Amino acid sequence: MRILFFGTALISKIYLEELYKNRHEIFAVTTSDKRALRGQKLTFPAVKVYAAKNNISFIQPEKFTPAVIEAIKNFDADVGIAVAYGRLIPKTVFEIPKYRTFNIHFSLLPKYRGAAPVQYALYKGETETGISSFYIDEGLDTGGIIIQEKLNIDTKDNAETLFNKLIPLGIDVMNKTLGLFRNGKYGAASQTGYPSFAPSLKKETGLVNWNKSVSEIYNQFRGLYLWPGIYSIVSQGKLAGRRIKFAEIKVFDSSSINKDCGIVCSTEKNKGFTVSCAIGRILVLKVQPENKSVMLAWDFIQGKQLSTGDRF
Repeated sequence: MRILFFGTALISKIYLEELYKNRHEIFAVTTSDKRALRGQKLTFPAVKVYAAKNNISFIQPEKFTPAVIEAIKNFDADVGIAVAYGRLIPKTVFEIPKYRTFNIHFSLLPKYRGAAPVQYALYKGETETGISSFYIDEGLDTGGIIIQEKLNIDTKDNAETLFNKLIPLGIDVMNKTLGLFRNGKYGAASQTGYPSFAPSLKKETGLVNWNKSVSEIYNQFRGLYLWPGIYSIVSQGKLAGRRIKFAEIKVFDSSSINKDCGIVCSTEKNKGFTVSCAIGRILVLKVQPENKSVMLAWDFIQGKQLSTGDRF
């Protein structure tokens, strides 16, 4: 098939590889090169790098100008596929392919519409998620569902492990969707149920609220594991005013009721330290002090930088 592919990130590249391996004719649309925050080094979208290496035609439009739209029309695509493109695709573009354009979304729509569905499913403590292929329309992830496949979330899953499970499932859903089109089946079902949203993550999303339960804080850690991570500011003690990122945590106690939240309650030999939540305590195993590398929490405690009774 002749496929118009919209994608940018590393995940997008994995799906582009699958399409290329299956000998589809591809015209890729990706985003512009960007300057990295540190050092201002120019970085290229993963889709661009792969396309250039494999002689796949691609463009990087800042805007969908008449000239860009004409170039897309000239490709004469059978179908469009979007995977983690990162930009809204206008109607004048997503309706160009013969069988329109579908998106591979990492949730069971209408749950978690938006940019970070995997992270928010974990953050909110979901036990189930999945993949949806749906026709793109003018709303935010509101189009008709073509295929949905479910996946159970393990209590030990974090954003990294869950992505690793969802990516192959999404490839399977993409191939099944293309298979339907080849057999002349283009139907879709309207989304049903109450929608929820997963907006883009910000660094501030990682700030821990100790007045929540230990399970809520642990879910926050799971969801934000890849970026931005979770952190807290020391409010009382030797490091008052400093930020500490929690690189690895576990649930230490899930039932105690604590009036004082955010207190370093105990040190656990060769492990780390515990912090009180509204309900329960977390065990911190690895930390990243401000402007320093990740280190074992036990070593951090041994350095006398944080003590029992200090407060976040």
